[in-house]
Amino acid sequence: MEALKSGSDVLFILLGGIMVLAMHSGFAFLELGTVRKKNQVNALVKILVDFSVSTIAYFFVGFSVAYGINFFSGAETLMQKSGYELTRFFFLLTFAAAIPAIISGGVAERAKFNPQLVATLLIVAFIYPFFEGIAWNQAYGIQAWLKASFGEEFHDFAGSVVVHAMGGWIALPAVLLLGARHGRYTKEGRISAHPPSSIPFLALGAWILTVGWFGFNVMSAQTLDKISGLVAMNSLMAMVGGTLVALVAGKNDPGFVHNGPLAGLVAVCAGSDIMHPMGSLVVGGIAGGLFVVMFTLTQNRWKIDDVLGVWPLHGLCGVWGGIAAGIFGQKGLGGAGGIAFMPQLIMTGMAIAVALSGSFIVYSLIKSTMGLRLDREEEFDGADLSIHRITATPEREPNW
Repeated sequence: MEALKSGSDVLFILLGGIMVLAMHSGFAFLELGTVRKKNQVNALVKILVDFSVSTIAYFFVGFSVAYGINFFSGAETLMQKSGYELTRFFFLLTFAAAIPAIISGGVAERAKFNPQLVATLLIVAFIYPFFEGIAWNQAYGIQAWLKASFGEEFHDFAGSVVVHAMGGWIALPAVLLLGARHGRYTKEGRISAHPPSSIPFLALGAWILTVGWFGFNVMSAQTLDKISGLVAMNSLMAMVGGTLVALVAGKNDPGFVHNGPLAGLVAVCAGSDIMHPMGSLVVGGIAGGLFVVMFTLTQNRWKIDDVLGVWPLHGLCGVWGGIAAGIFGQKGLGGAGGIAFMPQLIMTGMAIAVALSGSFIVYSLIKSTMGLRLDREEEFDGADLSIHRITATPEREPNW
């Protein structure tokens, strides 16, 4: 029976890891569809290479920083419990690698390739796992202090704060240090629209992410005996709420409509195992509206050129999700309880502080040593030709 249980758990978390791995293709196509045509190849290459660099960083350093576990032992040891710890690493790696995938959308169209890979290495090896260990592995006694002070620990079932808020807030200093794309904002105060190159690809990316999210959330139980249909139902309701509010608030704009479900799903991650489905509908709906309003503000009023809106989508909706779990998880609002508001607020604030400070240090260092940005001519030509020497759709056949 023990072998059957461990084997079942391995299969369960492996399927979750595969679903979240598939989400990385969603990140790629969401970015591909949103950027201009001359940067589509770069979007595809970045996501795949970022994932590969993240794997190296997390395998050799990050997983040990977060959980104190390393793989410097023989295969016979690693195979214990049907290799459960290996598949758990794979599952949690797909979460860690989401951080550079999120950042990629913010710095799109003007970031240098190799410096961003260096940033990925440092972020996934040190910054992300530092907070991951605090939130999910009792590191530094902070969870114990919250429990003693407020009666409950910080609760983030599937990463509204640990993954999404961290990713969005790490992206913000990178976006600010890079500056806006050339021609996006004029000295006279005018804004040049850079419309998506392909709504079908944008929509495909959003759909892949949405479907994969059910692995992201449900499989965060990590063992088969802890699986809960409530997580799936709450994910569904938040996705729908985010979509419908984004449709109305975004006035039928397809970019907003397809980011709406993602906003809802970001927000529901933290409390998906304890909230009531009706609460999740509200949480997702608020997230959808929050994304539309804040994306418009950042782009048009504050002139922050966050190409895919990753700070509003992941940063702000992730923060909302962490706080919302402390509200809608309460028994008085139909939740399962076992949660307190103050730990949610304190740890969400700590995530922002860790993300901003860590990101600023990494990107400032890279900017002063390697440079972050393509030169003006390279940016004008597009990252596809400048970095990869080929476009997504060559205009004519080459002469053989």
